[in-house]
Amino acid sequence: MRNVQTLKRDWKFRFFTSAEAAEACCFTPDYNDSGWETVRVPHDWAAKGEFDEDNDASYSKIVADGITKERKHTGRSGALPTVGFGVYRRILRIAEEERGRKIYLEFDGVMWGSAIYINGEKAGSNHFGYRSFEVDITPFIRFGEDNLLAVGVEMLPDCSRWYSGAGIFRNVRLISKNEQHIAYNGVWVRQLEANAKNAAFLIEIDHTGDETVRFRADIFTPSGELMKTAEHGVYAGELSDIFTIPSPVLWDIDHPALYTADVTLLSTDDTVLDGVTVRFGVRNIRFSAEEGFFLNGRHVKLNGVCNHHDLGSLGAAVSVPALRRQLQLMRGMGVNAIRTSHNPPAPELLDLCDEMGFVVMDEFFDEWRVRKVKNGYAQYFDDHAADDVIGVIRRDRNHPCVILWSIGNEIGEQSQPEGWRTAKFLTDLVHRTDPTRPTSAGLDRYPAMLDNHLIHFVDVPGLNYKPHFYKKTHEEHPDFILLGSETESCVSTRGVYHLPAQVEIPAPVREDLTVSAYDLSAPGWAYYPERELAAQADCPFIAGEFIWTGMDYMGEPTPYYSEWPSRSSYFGVVDLAGLPKNRYYAYRAVWTDNPVLHVFPHWNWEGMEGQVVPVHVYTSYPEAELFINGKSCGRRTFGTEDEIQRFRLMWNDVVYEPGEVKVIAYDTDGNAAAETAVRTAGEPHHITLEAERSEIAADGEDLVYVIARVMDAEGNICPKADNRITFAVEGAGEFLTTDAGDQREVESFARPDKKALAGHLVACIRALEEAGTIRIRASADGLISAEAEVLAK
Repeated sequence: MRNVQTLKRDWKFRFFTSAEAAEACCFTPDYNDSGWETVRVPHDWAAKGEFDEDNDASYSKIVADGITKERKHTGRSGALPTVGFGVYRRILRIAEEERGRKIYLEFDGVMWGSAIYINGEKAGSNHFGYRSFEVDITPFIRFGEDNLLAVGVEMLPDCSRWYSGAGIFRNVRLISKNEQHIAYNGVWVRQLEANAKNAAFLIEIDHTGDETVRFRADIFTPSGELMKTAEHGVYAGELSDIFTIPSPVLWDIDHPALYTADVTLLSTDDTVLDGVTVRFGVRNIRFSAEEGFFLNGRHVKLNGVCNHHDLGSLGAAVSVPALRRQLQLMRGMGVNAIRTSHNPPAPELLDLCDEMGFVVMDEFFDEWRVRKVKNGYAQYFDDHAADDVIGVIRRDRNHPCVILWSIGNEIGEQSQPEGWRTAKFLTDLVHRTDPTRPTSAGLDRYPAMLDNHLIHFVDVPGLNYKPHFYKKTHEEHPDFILLGSETESCVSTRGVYHLPAQVEIPAPVREDLTVSAYDLSAPGWAYYPERELAAQADCPFIAGEFIWTGMDYMGEPTPYYSEWPSRSSYFGVVDLAGLPKNRYYAYRAVWTDNPVLHVFPHWNWEGMEGQVVPVHVYTSYPEAELFINGKSCGRRTFGTEDEIQRFRLMWNDVVYEPGEVKVIAYDTDGNAAAETAVRTAGEPHHITLEAERSEIAADGEDLVYVIARVMDAEGNICPKADNRITFAVEGAGEFLTTDAGDQREVESFARPDKKALAGHLVACIRALEEAGTIRIRASADGLISAEAEVLAK
C-alpha cells in the first residue's frame, strides 16, 4: 500500500528579490538555513507583507474598462509584495525500508513558476501556478538518510490581473508507493447512466508497471455501508469494470449524497500493491436551449457567483475553514453555483462543494495566445495547454459538483478571424478526455464571437454582461444553450453612502476612494443587480447567472485604477472581511424562501436635517410601509415601471430627521408579517464581540472569525465609527489577522489593531493543537472593551 504524509510543518523559507539574487547553494543540503523563517505550508509569502503602490504598479490600457491609452495602474494585483523569488527548504526522512519503492511528491499548486530540488539536484518543475502536479523523486533519494527538499518559486511582475498570492499556496504530500501502483489521479468512476431507479458506472484504473495485476473496488453507500464490490480479473493492460447501483441516493443541491469507492490494486497472488479512496455522486445533468439547466430531471436556475481564489486577509494560502466560511456566506444568500474564476481551484474547494451541494463551473484559463498581461499564461499556451487541460480534468472528474468545464474567460481570440480554431481545439480535447460534461466560456465581445463563429465551438456559451442581448441571441440562434457567465459587477463600499442616491454608471472617482452602498454604481460595462435579475426572470431559456463577484477579493480596485490607496475590489456582494453588503439581501429575497426585510442606509446624517435622504428596502414580502419617528411615509409595492422597482422598494423623498426608521412588511393577505428598524446612534460607547462559532477543532488548522462592533450606550451600532480596535488572544488559540473590509486600508493584515469601517472589524483566530478555551479581548481608547470565549476541542 501507499504511505501518504502531508508536509505542512518544518519548512524554512527565505524571500529574494529575484532568481539571480538567490544563491545557488541554498538548494544544497550543506547550506545553513538556520536564520531563515520557519513557515507552515500552504503558505503565501506576500499575505502578511506591507501594502505599497509600487509593489504592482504597471502601465497598461484596459480596453474593456474604457481605458484606451496606457496609464499607471496601482493595486491591480493587490499591492502586496508578490514579485520576487522564494526558496522553501525541508528535510525528508526516507527510511531504508523504503528502498525498492517509488517516492513521489504531489503539489496541489505552487504560485507561479517552480523548480523542485532533492539533495541539490533538480527533480522537476512546473510552469502553471494553479495546476496540480506530481514529481518522481526516487532517483535522487538517499534511503536511510536525511534528504533535502528545496523548492524555488519565481513570481514575475505583471503575471496576473488580480491577486495571485505567491509560494507553495496549496498542499504538498510525500507519497511512497510500490513499483506497481495506481497512477496520479488514475481512478475515474465514470457515470454512464443515472436516475432514481438505477445508476451505472464504468470504473477505470490507470496504473504503472508491466506486471499482471487486477483490482477490487469496494463501493460504500452515503451512510458508509458496503454495498458491492467491482473487480477486474487478471489483465496486463487497461483495468476497468462496470457496476450498477439500484435505487441510488442522488447527489443534489439540497441533498449532496456521496458514495465512496475504495480501490485496491492487487497482484495475481492477491498481494495488495496500492490503494486509493475516491468519492463520487450519482446525478443527472442536462442543459436545454429552451429551459436552461436540469439536475436529476428537476429544473434548477443557476444562482451563481464568480469567486477568485484568495481568502481575504489570509491571502491565497488554502484553508478549508476559510473556504467553508465563504461557501456558507454564499449559501445564506441563495447561491447554488460557483464559477472558479479564472483558473482551476484548490481541490479542497471542490471537496466542499461536493459536501455542501454547490454545482461548479471549473475554469481553465484567463488567456489563450492573446496576452492580457505581460507574463501571463499566453507564453505557455502552445506548449502546455493540452497537458494542462487534461491534468485538470483528470484531477477533478470524479467530483459530482463539476457540471461544466470552462475553456476560457474573455479571451482575445473572440476578435480574431481564426479564433474559433482554438475554441474547437479545446472543446474537442475536453470531449475526448471527459465526454460526460459540456464546455462553457465567458464571452464578452458581442457580436465578434458570433461573426468569427467561435461561439459555435462552445457547448454552453456564457455571455458576460450582456442581459440586453439575451432575447436577441436566443431568437437568432435558438439552438444555443445560454447562461450569464459573468453578471452585474455592481461596486460599493460596505456601510458608506453618498447622496444623491442615483444610478452611477460609470461609477465616479471620489476623493475618499469609496463607492456608495446604495447598490446603484457600476463600471461603464456593468450594471446594478436588478437589471440582471429582471433579465433572468424574463428569459426562462437562460440557464442562470454567475455574479461578479460573491466575495470581494484582493486586486482590481475598480473604479480606482490609479488612485492610491485602493488595493482590493469593490465588486463583492460580501466584503473582504466576510461582512455582507446591502445587495446580499436583494439576492436572498429572490433566491431563497427565507423571509427577508432589510432597510438601508444608516440613520446618522448629522448636518443633513431637513434634507432628502432616500430609504430603500430589500424584502421577500410583497408590500412594506416606512415610518420615520412613528409617522408613516406610505406603503410601497413592487412596480413594473423599471428594473429597479421590480426588486427593491424605495422612498426617495424622505426628509431626514434623527430618530428611528422603521419598516413593517405585509404578507399577501395584507397582514403585518415582519418589521425592522434602524436608529440614529449616539457617540461610540462600547465594543461587542460576536464569535461566528462557539466551538472549533483543536487541530492547529481550524479557524474562528470574531466580529467586533462599535456600539453607543443604547446598544445601537455606530455606523460611522472608525475607532482603532486592538485584539488580544490567549489560551488555546493564536491571532492571525484583522480586516474591516475597507478597500483603502494599507496596514498589514497581520496587525492585531486596525481601524473599524462602519463600526465593524473582524479578527481571524486559529486553534492550537491542544484542547482548551480561546479567550479573545477587543479594546479601543475611550470605549468599554469586550471579551469572548471559544472552545477548542
